[in-house]
Amino acid sequence: MALFQWDVRVYYEDTDSGGVVYYANYLRFMERARTEWMRSLGFEQDRLLAEQGILFAVRSVSIDYLHPARFNDRLNVTVEMHHRGRASLTLGQSVLRHGDSAGALCTGTVKIACIEAATFRPQPIPDPILKEIVNGG
Repeated sequence: MALFQWDVRVYYEDTDSGGVVYYANYLRFMERARTEWMRSLGFEQDRLLAEQGILFAVRSVSIDYLHPARFNDRLNVTVEMHHRGRASLTLGQSVLRHGDSAGALCTGTVKIACIEAATFRPQPIPDPILKEIVNGG
């Protein structure tokens, strides 16, 4: 899978009283990037639910905060597949500041599981989705 990149700007509402991005908001930025990654592959999460009865849910997250982002920064959030299981994907994600060569502000590993919406039990990732993730992404 190719590296997916999505841009976001830091708004005032994303910051804490110290003027830096509140730690939990990095998870929001990463979630949005994963949604946009799936959308770029042709898969809308609401349609997957309605048409196939499946959801992708976060199973675990590990995150390292390296440098602060601040109000009005332009950020680039990346998604890259590290491992593909039968019913799960392990993704590496980074948040970087545009024009800053200092490296990642935040890095994370996110494991998402494909689950049946009615039971919340693991479901194999449908072949068309796997094909796009592996070949088209």
